[in-house]
Amino acid sequence: MYKHILVPLDGSTLAESALPAAAYLAGKLHSRVTLLHVIEENAPAEIHGERHLTAPDEAQRYLKELAGNQFRNGIRVEAHVHREEVQNVARSIVSHSQDEFAPDLIILSAHGHGGLRDIFMGNIAQQVLTLGQIPILLIDVPEDVSCKDCFELKTILLPIDGNPSHEQAFTSGADLAKACGSGVILYMVIPTLTSLKGEKGATGLFLPGAMSLALEQAEEEAGSYMKEHMLRLKKAGVNGTSAIVRGDPAGQIAEAAKNANVDLIILGTHQKSGSDAFWSASVASKVSRISQKPILFVPVK
Repeated sequence: MYKHILVPLDGSTLAESALPAAAYLAGKLHSRVTLLHVIEENAPAEIHGERHLTAPDEAQRYLKELAGNQFRNGIRVEAHVHREEVQNVARSIVSHSQDEFAPDLIILSAHGHGGLRDIFMGNIAQQVLTLGQIPILLIDVPEDVSCKDCFELKTILLPIDGNPSHEQAFTSGADLAKACGSGVILYMVIPTLTSLKGEKGATGLFLPGAMSLALEQAEEEAGSYMKEHMLRLKKAGVNGTSAIVRGDPAGQIAEAAKNANVDLIILGTHQKSGSDAFWSASVASKVSRISQKPILFVPVK
């Protein structure tokens, strides 16, 4: 899994928050890494309060310096600068991902105003997850400055929801945990009547009795579903614990990640071509807004 990792960088310290994760995973998974900088047309002089890289040769030196300083010997790291100025950086990164580099994992920093933060939330995730099958690891800048270079997967929070089409996220989590020697917390959230959204929320409003019974049945079925997946983890040689709770899925997942001090949350995400439904309504997008934990988004059909 994840044999080629792509790390887009804009030259800022904030964007460099993605590098420790790239170095850690490359070492554990024996992956090669490509550091990418795209020259932006009419680029601002500063980004995140720092000088913006606008000259191709300067950007190439910057990426090569990072490659030498951030990655240990034995990890293959390539530096690539897209020298032709582009108006849409996000679209250029997506294009590189699909055509030229073909990575199987993209790692991005999530913090800050503008730059990659806006690219990710507004364009990259939606385009990559809609047009391709490339997982994205979103890294937030750590509050503790002393840990800015720290990344280690000791505990992974792996939410499951009983939907067979979301099994890719579980498989990715189990494989990653095995490769990194991580423990896994399998987590399942059964909504309450008041936390239902969309069509189910409307049904619960007009037929509260029927919906309450359906949710109770879902909670009963969750037990056997969870046991099955715990057995799968055990057979894979992964240590795991499990929990089934009631409430708002996004809020419960973010709270569990904080309380257990996990190192990563893995979430399955749907591809919805021509729609912004993924970002406006999904559990994954809500968790990304309220949690500062690293999140691995795994595209599912």
